[in-house]
Amino acid sequence: MSERIQKLLATAGVASRRAIEEWIAEGRITVNGRPAEVGQKVDHDDHVRVDGRLVALTRKAGPLRVILFRKKTGELVTRDDPDGRRTVFRKLPELESGRWIAVGRLDINTSGLLLMTTDGELARRLTHPSFEVTRTYAVRVLGELSEDIRKRLLKGVELDDGPAKCESLRSADPPDAEEAEGAANRWYEVTMREGRNRIVRRLFEAVGLQVSRLIRIAYGPVQLGRGIKAGGYREATAEELQALMQAVQLELPKSALAPPKSETKPRATARRSYDREEVVELRPKRGAPRRADGKPATFKKASDRAVDKKAQPRSTEKKAPTRAGKPADRTRGAGTSPRPSAARGPKRGGSSKRRPPK
Repeated sequence: MSERIQKLLATAGVASRRAIEEWIAEGRITVNGRPAEVGQKVDHDDHVRVDGRLVALTRKAGPLRVILFRKKTGELVTRDDPDGRRTVFRKLPELESGRWIAVGRLDINTSGLLLMTTDGELARRLTHPSFEVTRTYAVRVLGELSEDIRKRLLKGVELDDGPAKCESLRSADPPDAEEAEGAANRWYEVTMREGRNRIVRRLFEAVGLQVSRLIRIAYGPVQLGRGIKAGGYREATAEELQALMQAVQLELPKSALAPPKSETKPRATARRSYDREEVVELRPKRGAPRRADGKPATFKKASDRAVDKKAQPRSTEKKAPTRAGKPADRTRGAGTSPRPSAARGPKRGGSSKRRPPK
């Protein structure tokens, strides 16, 4: 069954439909060796390439996943940076199929909540202006807002790319304990219904205020909270997934309610546990015999040790009696005489010739 190329690539997790349309206009996508067209019907048997790389078109959409990533200041929301700067995608878990899609962007100087999903359609709807999904920010500015400036921000301000306004604006407590000591800076909680590039900073600059710090604390119904450390992430709960899907008029698939599979292989057991009464030796000794597979022949049980003792024949040779911890000398027994001194040979330093009698 053929489908539109935007939908098929979004289902495969390549990118959002809007991004795919831009890539088609730029000539980055080909179908069977020819440039693709927007709305073109594509089957799973067609060869679709993005930037020269063949895309595996899955016949069945992968499981829906959404993670809440806490971006740090200084990180970029991009896959590859020509300058080699840090990106958020290097910290994300690996996927068996598809890829992670960032829901919106945060500039390098902005931190806070960044949603990542494997569903291209969900990412498109969450960022599309027609759905008016709210974004909430904690904004730190120098000085207090006057009533006139507050009204201007709520009513709307004309920017270079069109008018913009705050959906809500109120005073807020500083997110960090050390920020409470500063008397010149003031924190505000700002809610927007659009996500244009640097919209919050440009909006405050238009009324003569400078934003010194910006943190996104919520995206739609999903709150950042305090359970995620900077540069870390967590999986969205079933309630958060349901709320996100309802915000953009989508139905939550049943497969999304199941917990995701672990991306990393489970650690191997360090050492098998045994009972002390059963085990004779746990660690291999230096020079211990080895098995046919090359591993040391360790973990010998007491039952096997008892069998080995029975199998070994007992020696019939009697041990010589000992005296004061030393074995007895059999050469000096009864009926024997010591060797004559003449037979012992010459003394050290003497002559072997005997002197003639006087």
